[in-house]
Amino acid sequence: MDTKRAAHHGSKGDLTKGEVKKHLIRLTVPMIWGLLAIISFQLVDTYYVSLLPGTEPLAAISFTFPLTYLIFSFTMGFGISMSSVASRLIGEGKIETVRSVVTHGLALVFVISMAIAAIGVIFHDTIFSLMGADQQMTALIREYMIVWFAGSVFVSIPLVGNAAIRATGDTFSPALIMCVAAVVNVVLDPLLIFGLWGFPRLELQGAAIATVLANAMAALAGLYVLYAHKRLLCFGQELKANSFSDSARRLLTIAVPVGLTNAIQPFVSGIITSLLAAHSVHAVAAFGVVNRIEAFAFIVLMALSIGMAPIIGQNWGARKFDRVHETLKLGIGFSVVWSLLIAVVLGFLAKPVAALFSDDPEVIGYTVLFFWIVPVSYAFGNLIMGWASAFNAMGMPQRSFAMIVIKMLVLMIPAVYLGDYLYGVTGIFIAIAAVGTVSGIAFHIISWQSCKAREKLLQEFPA
Repeated sequence: MDTKRAAHHGSKGDLTKGEVKKHLIRLTVPMIWGLLAIISFQLVDTYYVSLLPGTEPLAAISFTFPLTYLIFSFTMGFGISMSSVASRLIGEGKIETVRSVVTHGLALVFVISMAIAAIGVIFHDTIFSLMGADQQMTALIREYMIVWFAGSVFVSIPLVGNAAIRATGDTFSPALIMCVAAVVNVVLDPLLIFGLWGFPRLELQGAAIATVLANAMAALAGLYVLYAHKRLLCFGQELKANSFSDSARRLLTIAVPVGLTNAIQPFVSGIITSLLAAHSVHAVAAFGVVNRIEAFAFIVLMALSIGMAPIIGQNWGARKFDRVHETLKLGIGFSVVWSLLIAVVLGFLAKPVAALFSDDPEVIGYTVLFFWIVPVSYAFGNLIMGWASAFNAMGMPQRSFAMIVIKMLVLMIPAVYLGDYLYGVTGIFIAIAAVGTVSGIAFHIISWQSCKAREKLLQEFPA
């Protein structure tokens, strides 16, 4: 019982009681700051690198985004899995099992991260050559990526550790950890990129070092919170009570399909980047800019989807399905309103926003073109994000996987190739908007009907 209290210490951990709307706001708001901090790493790096002479450094860091996001997204699958498994176990009252799962999960993601880093270093030049980077650009990219690979485990550990903390209903601690790390990155970036105050001028390599050091600090802070405050790490005989294979099975059942699902989008972004590279380095730089701006603009929706997960997970584990349904209605409704607002803002402010990241007229032109076309799909396309989070929290990652596979592999890849063939860069952007709209509407209708049918079934057969 003491362990259970410790796991919920400092947070309103029981999400199966109380007003759902209040829980959703309480869990989402801190996550906005936490995600803002995470996204700021790429955004701040991009901004400072854009101040270096020439377009090449900005294009180089734009090439890195699909790959770093691919690895980040795959690892995020373990974070989502941790949140789903831990929150449902908490809902079932199995706190000792939660501790074993958290401890084993962190060890598992450490090993997997090291393996991914080794593969990345070995095949670095091949990967970026396939993405359309020439030899000179590949050498420039290497300055950033080799350092990033070396410290990528520090990116992975906070994702999984913070997810375990959030499963207890505490989103403030993870958000605070990542905000402090973001401040460290903001301070270190200009010092190491431009060589200020006696630091060496390292340019792209300096940006990578700043990111690694900031994430290392976040990893250590997260482990401290898990061990000292949440009592969610265990060792020795206590850990042996639940086998590593059992914990791995629980986590991998969700982490693998979710990780693959998350990895699909950056994989497709890499294909789009290669298509744009055939037109110009300016188009690649612009695409790197819009990816970061979109990530920043939709922090609120990402936070909402993460905030929804423990509520849905705990109530699913406790078999309170009416609260699951209420959470979905609130989340989806807000998603539509926010997406429409962002679309209008980016449409009207496309040029001044683009000018923040580049003074090159061609880069600005491509960025503006993107924001005059793609945002019309935001309200529909972002619905998939909410449904994917809900299905993952319920322990049904196969549904999320099916949605993303159909959208990104079955529809998006052929569409962007066709758009490129017909209208070049403009056609690619039109294809992105068209697929987002069509898939968003279709999957929302299918998922909503499926959810209603599931709810009816569970009401008739609650056991």
